[in-house]
Amino acid sequence: MKYSKIPLSQTVVTLCKTHNVKHIVISPGSRNAPLTIGFTHDDFFNCYSIVDERCAAFFALGIAQQLQEPVAVVCTSGSALLNYYPALSEAYYSHIPLVVLSADRPKHLIDIGDGQTIKQKNVYGEHVLYSANLKLDLKETESAYLASELPIIKSIENKLERFLGLQKDIQTYNESEIHDALTIAKLNLGPVHINCPFDEPLYETVEELAINPKPYKIQTRQEKVDEFEIKSLIDVWHNAKRKLILVGALQPNAIEKQWIQEIADDDSIIVFTETTSNLHHQDFFPGIDKIIAPLDETDFKALQPEVLLTFGGLIVSKKIKAFLRAYKPEHHWHVSLSRANDTFFSLDKHIKLRPNTFLSAFLPQVTHHTKSNYKATWLAVRQKRRKLQAEYLETLPFSDFTVFNSVLKRIPKNSQLQVGNSSAIRYTQLFKIPKSIEVFCNRGTSGIDGSTSTAIGAAVANEKQTTFITGDLSFFYDSNALWNNYIPNTFRIIVVNNEGGGIFRILPGHKNTENFDTFFETKHQLNAKQLCEMYGFDYTVAKDQTELHQQLDAFYKLSERPKLLEIFTPSRSNDQILLDYFKYLK
Repeated sequence: MKYSKIPLSQTVVTLCKTHNVKHIVISPGSRNAPLTIGFTHDDFFNCYSIVDERCAAFFALGIAQQLQEPVAVVCTSGSALLNYYPALSEAYYSHIPLVVLSADRPKHLIDIGDGQTIKQKNVYGEHVLYSANLKLDLKETESAYLASELPIIKSIENKLERFLGLQKDIQTYNESEIHDALTIAKLNLGPVHINCPFDEPLYETVEELAINPKPYKIQTRQEKVDEFEIKSLIDVWHNAKRKLILVGALQPNAIEKQWIQEIADDDSIIVFTETTSNLHHQDFFPGIDKIIAPLDETDFKALQPEVLLTFGGLIVSKKIKAFLRAYKPEHHWHVSLSRANDTFFSLDKHIKLRPNTFLSAFLPQVTHHTKSNYKATWLAVRQKRRKLQAEYLETLPFSDFTVFNSVLKRIPKNSQLQVGNSSAIRYTQLFKIPKSIEVFCNRGTSGIDGSTSTAIGAAVANEKQTTFITGDLSFFYDSNALWNNYIPNTFRIIVVNNEGGGIFRILPGHKNTENFDTFFETKHQLNAKQLCEMYGFDYTVAKDQTELHQQLDAFYKLSERPKLLEIFTPSRSNDQILLDYFKYLK
C-alpha cells in the first residue's frame, strides 16, 4: 500500500482510520496531495472527488446528516477552505459532525506573497467546536545531514538529539490535537477544523509508515440521568393543565413508540411538530402555521402553555416563535445533549439528555394525567382548519400552493424527502407528510446555498430513494451540485420555477416595480433544461395541472439516469394565493 512520505499526512490519515471516519470528500489541489495520496490508497476509506469546495462541503454535510458520524472534507490551501464556510456554519447550528482537513503552507511562507496563501489558523472562528493547528514536520534532510557528521563533530550529536526530540514533540502534539478534534466532532456532533501545514516535495510516497501513533481510547458520549432534576420537574408537570411540546428538526425514529403514545394519551398535552420533526401520531399537530395564523387574542391566551417542552433542532415556523415570545410559558424546558437556544426568551431549564432518554426517565414518574380540555379543544380547531384548507384548494388556479399539494401526495412511500429553503420548506409545512417519509432540510442557518448538494450527499448515504424539492433561485445558485459522479439513478429533483424569489412578494414592501423585480424578487427567465443535458439528467417539464399529473405518473419509475421535473408557476399570483389562504382559515 502507498503512503505519503510526509509523517504529518500519515498521522492524519491513520487517526481518521482509528476514529472510523470512513467518508472523505476531496477537492483537487496540490498542497493537499499528501492527504489525497493517503486516503485514496487505503481501501478503508470511501473517497469522493468534488471539484467545487462549497458543493463538496454540503455534499459531505448530507452524508453526515444521514449517518450522524463524522465525515471529512479535504482541500488545498488558500481560498479553497473559505468555500467550506457556508456548510460549516450549517453544520454548527444543525449539530452535524463535519471535519475540515485543510492543507496549508509552512509558516515562513505565509504573508510573503506566495500564491494560494491566506491566514488559515482559526479561520472559522466561533463556528467550529475545535480548531487544531498542526505543526510542520522537521525536514528529513536536516536529520540526514546531522547524522552523517555525527562521528566528527560532538556538537552536531547534541543538535541531532535536539532535532529528534523536537520532532518527537511535534509528533506527540499533532497526534493529540487530531485525536481531540475528531473526538469532539463525534461526541458533541459539530464541525471541527484540522489545519495541516505541508512543505514540498508533496508527492513522494513510501511503502511503510514512518509513524506509530500511541493508542488512544475512543470515547463514547455517556448520558447520565439526574434523578433529582427529573423529580424537580414532576410536580410542575402534574399541576399544569396546558402543556405544549414543540418539536424541531429530529432524526427519524429518535423517540420510541411507547413514549409517543404516552404523550398522546395525556389530555393536558398538545404536540406541535414540524415537517422536519419526523414525529407522527394522529393526535399531534403538524402544520403549525395553519393552526396559529387565524387566532385572535382570546385564542392565543387559551393556547398559551403553562409548560413548554422543546426538543429537536431549529424551528421553521415564524408564527410559533412570535406567539411564544408574546405569550410566554411559565416554564420552558429544552432537552438536548448540546446547546439550548432561548428562542422564546423564557428558557429556565436545559436538560442535557437525548429526548428519548429524557422521556424514558421522566414519563414513568408521571403518576397521573391531569384533567384538562386543552388537547380536545385544539383537536377540534385542527379538524376545522383541515376542512377549510381542503375547501380552499378546490377554488385555486394552478399555483405554487396547488403544486406542493399535488407533489407531496406523490412522494413514494418509505423514501426520503429533502427540501430546499425559503418558500419550499414553508409550503411543505402546510401539508401533512406520510409517516413513512423521512424529511430533512438545512435549517441550521436556513440558507439556499447548498440544499441541492446536501440532498445529493444524503442520497448517496441513504439506501432509500431521495426526492429533492426546491425553488428556482436555490437550484440555480447551487447548480454545481450536479457536477458530481455519485448521483444515484433513483435521485429525483423537483424545481418549482416561479421565475424569481417569490417569497419576497409575501413580505411588506412595494411590489411590481422595476426596483423590486431586480433587487428583491430577482426576476429571471432561466430553466434547467441545458443543465440537465450537460450533467446527464432526464428532464421533464409541467406548466399546468394536467401536465403535472401526467409527468408525476412516470416520474418515479425506474430509469438509467436521475430525473429532474421543472414546474413553471405564475409568479404574480402565488403571493396573493398564500396570503388569501391564511385569511380563508379565519
